[in-house]
Amino acid sequence: MQLTLESHDGIVLQSWEPGLLKANGEAVTHHCIVSSQSIERWQPADSAGLTVNDFAPLVAAAPEIILLGTGKLQRFPDIALVTEIMQQGIAFEVMDTGAACRTFNILVGERRPVVAALLID
Repeated sequence: MQLTLESHDGIVLQSWEPGLLKANGEAVTHHCIVSSQSIERWQPADSAGLTVNDFAPLVAAAPEIILLGTGKLQRFPDIALVTEIMQQGIAFEVMDTGAACRTFNILVGERRPVVAALLID
């Protein structure tokens, strides 16, 4: 699925399909944390049972919004995880990874402080 043809400074998520994310012309084949300026490997202990510790690097970036892309299907994490992050004043949105990539591009284009945790499978 092609996500965007627009470009701006920083990371642009160009396409996603299960197992493969393309960002700035590069292939990413692992779960990742994406900010407007970087893509880092993300290794949650258990992608089906995400914990607050899995999101520590995202929270440390002090974003306005955290996007969680859960793969092909939207899967909600434990409500305690969502609640703990939101109590820190950070919005937390859960969607399938394709939608998270599109939303990320829009928010970065608006210069909003956003980070995305993307499950690639």
